Amino acid sequence: METTTIYYLLAGLLALYALGAYIFLVIDNRSPQSTFAWLFLFYIFPLGGIVIYALFGRGHHAFSDESKLLKQIVGGDLSQPLAPWLSQQDEAIEKLKTESRPAFRRLPKLLHHSSCACLTLHNHLEILQNAQEKYPRLVEDIKAAQQSIHLEYFEWAADPFTEELKQILIGKARAGVEVRVLFDPVGSFAALRKRYVREMNVGGVKMYPFSPLYKLHTIGYRNYRKIAVIDGKIGYTGGINMSQAHLNGPEGFTGWRDTHVRLTGEAVRVLQATFLTSWYNGVGEKLVSELYLPPLTEAHGYLPVQVVNSGPDSEWQAIRQLYFFLILAAEDHVYIQSPFFILDESIAEALRAAALSGIEVKVMLAPAGAEGQLPYQAGRTYAAAMIRAGVQVYYYHGAYFHPKTIMVDSAVCSIGSANMDIRSFSINYETNLVIYDETTTQQLENDFLSDLKHCAEFSLAEYKKSFLVRLGDSTTRLFSPLL
Repeated sequence: METTTIYYLLAGLLALYALGAYIFLVIDNRSPQSTFAWLFLFYIFPLGGIVIYALFGRGHHAFSDESKLLKQIVGGDLSQPLAPWLSQQDEAIEKLKTESRPAFRRLPKLLHHSSCACLTLHNHLEILQNAQEKYPRLVEDIKAAQQSIHLEYFEWAADPFTEELKQILIGKARAGVEVRVLFDPVGSFAALRKRYVREMNVGGVKMYPFSPLYKLHTIGYRNYRKIAVIDGKIGYTGGINMSQAHLNGPEGFTGWRDTHVRLTGEAVRVLQATFLTSWYNGVGEKLVSELYLPPLTEAHGYLPVQVVNSGPDSEWQAIRQLYFFLILAAEDHVYIQSPFFILDESIAEALRAAALSGIEVKVMLAPAGAEGQLPYQAGRTYAAAMIRAGVQVYYYHGAYFHPKTIMVDSAVCSIGSANMDIRSFSINYETNLVIYDETTTQQLENDFLSDLKHCAEFSLAEYKKSFLVRLGDSTTRLFSPLL
């Protein structure tokens, strides 16, 4: 075959590839920034780009033929034991509507319609700042468990703290308590050992990965939730995983700053339903019994809490809608904490609009992490854009910064697992609590203001001085949907 013929053949194949990639990505109607990012990757890294997209790039449409993975939290078998309570959702929403500030009255219904987010009215909660507060309480509750212990975490390490916890869990399993642990294999990949998991299972603890690594078609969809439910009566959720690093801080940091919640009351049933759904999707075992969803026997005060779940198989990106609504509903101030800051255009525009309209918007971020720095580099470009609109951006120094909170007007707050980034809003399995309570929100705001003592405000003038840093950050930003 002549050289010219080979040249034209290769040119034709490249043209077909370029056209095919364009049609494939554009027809999916993603956001323009996501589409351009993937096109850029496909064109500069053809074969590798296809592999990366297959593993990490597909949206919820990729699940259209996988009905087992499309189980909804309150759907299917779980709807029956929860039916009497679920039937009162409209009444609960209307009750809260009459008591809320006008700006927030539509939020409970929005979340209920977008993700079947269950509104609960009678709860008690404690904000636990850092693992030093969470771990002792959780271990105490685990030791007192009588029937079941359910733990679901993105990261579970094998280290001195979890080694001690392993012995406690095995002891409870041998005493007749049902103990189940669900971990994310990607989040735990570098820290968890096969021997640790094997010893747990031999000891009677059912410990399994959510979406094992050999399931390549779902490897990009990570279970980022941090949930613990004890006897169906006590629940924990927030940003704290399971590792010694949460007590000591990762290498290069003085500690670990995070936020979690301990719950009793009606909302615990929703956290339990979330775990049971994750367990079925990850392990294939159905757990539908009043043993796990027992009737409430204790009286709890009035404290409205709505549990919001989202994931790659959700029809609507409920947690993104939650943040969008809260930011635009603010009448005085918005305080946000997140380690990452990679925004889609809707959240970015909401923040800009709030700041430009005179709302005090403060965002607290992590300047760096113990592992890859790319998300933090890209985050600086978004921070710079927000500052131009009047948003105040702060970087927390000393301890590694990992809480995921938002507080609005000292009236409503949210604590959960979702970061301020594209992955959390679209392709991670996440759980956030929305707390409609002024006392709780004010407590969280006071903690935010205390955290400011450890922060330095991001200076746009200083950032502009280094062209090479900005160029590197802006280049990293091109891959924002992947970070």
